[in-house]
Amino acid sequence: QVQLVESGGGLVQAGGSLRLSCAASGSIFRLNVMGWYRQAPGKQRELVAIVTSGGSTNYADSVKDRFTISRDNAKNTVWLQMNSLKPEDTAVYYCNAKELFHGEIWGQGTLVTVSS
Repeated sequence: QVQLVESGGGLVQAGGSLRLSCAASGSIFRLNVMGWYRQAPGKQRELVAIVTSGGSTNYADSVKDRFTISRDNAKNTVWLQMNSLKPEDTAVYYCNAKELFHGEIWGQGTLVTVSS
């Protein structure tokens, strides 16, 4: 089994910052892609950012230049640094990973609430 555990969510004022963390554990051979998705109440889950094991990144237009994704392959960990947060960033943020043998894996989510 492979498990993803997110942390770092919380309540923050507009313009503030949060840093989300996601740690993978279990029978991991290789995590080719790790990333973050989010789902606001009543809306579909959407891509926020992804990063490959080689370091290539992709961001949603809505978060580009505000959010930064990074990972440590040795620690099987991915982070999302969120700056200049806006109320529309409010959502449950889910960690996602693609493992070589287990396929797509999801964390249970961490809530980010941006006030104002």
